[in-house]
Amino acid sequence: DHDRATGENAQPQEYVLIKMEVIPPFPPKLKVLEGKNVYLAAATLRPETMYGQTNCWVLPNGNYGAFEVNDADVFILTARSALNLAYQNLSRVPEKPTCLAELSGNDLIGLPLKSPLSFNEIIYALPMLTILTDKGTGIVTSVPSDSPDDFMALQALVTKPALRAKFGVKDEWVLPFDIIPIIDIPGFGDKSAEKVCVDLKITSQYDKEKLAEAKRMTYLKGFTEGVMVVGEYNGRKVEEAKPLIKNKLLEEGLAVLYSEPEKKVMSRSGDECVVALTDQWYITYGEVEWKQKAVKCLKNMNTFSAETRNGFEHTLGWLNKWACSRSFGLGTRIPFDEQFLVESLSDSTLYMAYYTIAHLLQNGDMYGKERSSIRPEQMTDEVWDYVFCDGLAPKSDIPPALLSKMKQEYEYWYPLDIRVSGKELIQNHLTFSIYTHTALLPEHHWPRGFRCNGHLMLNSEKMSKSTGNFQTLGQAIKEYSSDATRFALADAGDGMDDANFVTETAKSAIMRLTKEIAWMEEVIASQSSLRSGPPSTYADHVFANEINIAVNETEKSYNSFMFRDALKSGFYDLQLARDEYRLSCGAAGMNRDLLVRFMEVQTRLITPICPHYAEHVWQNILRKEGFAVKAGWPIADTPDPTLRIANKYLQDSIVLMRKLHQKQGSGSKKPKKGAAPPRAAENKLTVGLIYVNEHYDGWKEQCLRVLQPNYDSQTRLFAPDEDISEALKNCFVEHEASFTQVQKLCMPFIRFKKDEARTIGPRALNLKLPFGEMNVLEENLELIRRQLGLEHAEVLSASDGAARARAGRHVSVLNNNPPSPGEPVAIFMSKQEFEAQN
Repeated sequence: DHDRATGENAQPQEYVLIKMEVIPPFPPKLKVLEGKNVYLAAATLRPETMYGQTNCWVLPNGNYGAFEVNDADVFILTARSALNLAYQNLSRVPEKPTCLAELSGNDLIGLPLKSPLSFNEIIYALPMLTILTDKGTGIVTSVPSDSPDDFMALQALVTKPALRAKFGVKDEWVLPFDIIPIIDIPGFGDKSAEKVCVDLKITSQYDKEKLAEAKRMTYLKGFTEGVMVVGEYNGRKVEEAKPLIKNKLLEEGLAVLYSEPEKKVMSRSGDECVVALTDQWYITYGEVEWKQKAVKCLKNMNTFSAETRNGFEHTLGWLNKWACSRSFGLGTRIPFDEQFLVESLSDSTLYMAYYTIAHLLQNGDMYGKERSSIRPEQMTDEVWDYVFCDGLAPKSDIPPALLSKMKQEYEYWYPLDIRVSGKELIQNHLTFSIYTHTALLPEHHWPRGFRCNGHLMLNSEKMSKSTGNFQTLGQAIKEYSSDATRFALADAGDGMDDANFVTETAKSAIMRLTKEIAWMEEVIASQSSLRSGPPSTYADHVFANEINIAVNETEKSYNSFMFRDALKSGFYDLQLARDEYRLSCGAAGMNRDLLVRFMEVQTRLITPICPHYAEHVWQNILRKEGFAVKAGWPIADTPDPTLRIANKYLQDSIVLMRKLHQKQGSGSKKPKKGAAPPRAAENKLTVGLIYVNEHYDGWKEQCLRVLQPNYDSQTRLFAPDEDISEALKNCFVEHEASFTQVQKLCMPFIRFKKDEARTIGPRALNLKLPFGEMNVLEENLELIRRQLGLEHAEVLSASDGAARARAGRHVSVLNNNPPSPGEPVAIFMSKQEFEAQN
């Protein structure tokens, strides 16, 4: 696979090549072939259908050739398929196809043929315009009873005289041939192609989507449930008869086996690859006992994502014999057959173990140019068993201290905790590695984790030198700096999806980091003007909590190798928290100690991604001793999720109130006609009354009472949706006739509460929010006034009659849109109106 430019993981596709004999006399274009046995060679995956042949298909403008198979036989097919045959011992000159005549599809139309198993003694080559010459041989058998494509193409020739005339097709080549039933399929009868084409209303041989659906409906069912109704295997199921018919054709010399890549494969040299029949060594990975060990190993491994685990499980399910040798290139010689090399995917499956002692064998030189006192021939099987496999101390002239040192180094590093590699290697090399470890090493040294990733795109497009969308690591570092490049790579994405390096992200990283350095220098320079001491204000506590959350979340992300998430929580989210803190502090100002902690924490969190930036900040701005990379992970208090929810409630409420205030301010009532307009200052909405209902009531209360007994606080899981729906129905039994409307009203609220309970636990299902709304709003009234541009603001209880009366003529707002927990309602009025009614 590593030698392929395209077509990785493609396997050989085996066909049965049907030998359709051309009946003499030959037309002028084939005169050069006289005296030889000439066959149109048609590749098929369904040899059991050959009884129903009515004709053969060729592509009119297709390029074909007459190629020598041996001294007597000639196959007419495409040059591409002839090249594959030449590497499968089906060419007079091995590995070099010899073409006796170049032909077009038009030269073949009308050729009379004698085809194996066909009930028609003679059939003819006819034109089909949908043949693909990059698959099979370009010659196609026609069985219209079972192939929807064949049925529609034949019907077109039968019903369209003009089409026959266009390609010079004589009536006697088409019209006398009836559809021959060969397989009975339950639900489709013995003419499945005709029935499915009628059922799907297929009217043309060019209707690719419907024809594909027709084949999907009939082919698999025909194989698993179909019964032969003709031939010597009449009455037997197709899946039983198929291999018997295939063997009969091969044994009687009526067909040969032919293989080609299942999709186009291009080598790195730019050549199209073929399937070659060669001597080959195989590794039997699917052996039962060995496979059980590999499955056990995978079960205990950390794959870092469900998608990766699914990929390994799928591969272990199908992987069996794997060709592991090749005769050219770089690699390790197979010790028991040195004419062959171990192919690249099968090789190096245990090299991680070698790394643990390589420095001792190579005298510390990573390239292996130097050797230590240990000679290669001294590394016998007994030595390897001792070092890697808990074997007995070997009889060796290697000094015992050095042997002990090798074993100690290996056992320090093994088992490996993680290996990182590309997702395309799951279905071969990485699974081989699991197998090899379980075969050679004791269980306590089996690998503990594989993490797989996708490829790297550049600006949302595949990197390609030919298109110019290409950049080397050196070029990126030179253009953006190493830290900005690392920043953009971390932001590019994780997991199995292809990562996307965005050059604008690298450029913006330069500005972000530079801007952050300037801000920190300003803070350090103005420390004396900031207040000090432990967090004391609401904004202080929120900011300190966000720092603690960032420390915890970033650590989890790094441990999972999710660098984009680490960058988000350890940099982006911290930046947002700092910016929000600056806006929230107001006249009280920011806390100096809290800002210093923020700078220290942020620097440590981003060190793995931007180490040069971090070291500059650590030593030159924060004036810390030593290196940031050695400073250790920051210590954080346990985060308070309720405080974060409360702050989100506050910020969201401010945003909604600001929008409402702007809307009401721009839509203030105009004076009646003839009346003097009020002064702008008198009309300005500078007073806000914020009404809160801290207790759920009505249908929302009923929903919460339904959810509470259906929630497991230990697992944070809910009962099945069906149980909750039934309990909800019983709650609203008097509204049974309109329960659908009740569901529409309740379900969004129930989904919201379930999500919240999974995050913060059972408190989310309380009839009150897990924090005091009025306390939060009252504690931040100064922030609310400042953010909304108000002179006066109050927080009032919506259940207090006296408080509701203070809304004056606006009380209808409370009646039409009553507040509920998490949803306060604000009423704005002018200072003049407020003073008049209060």
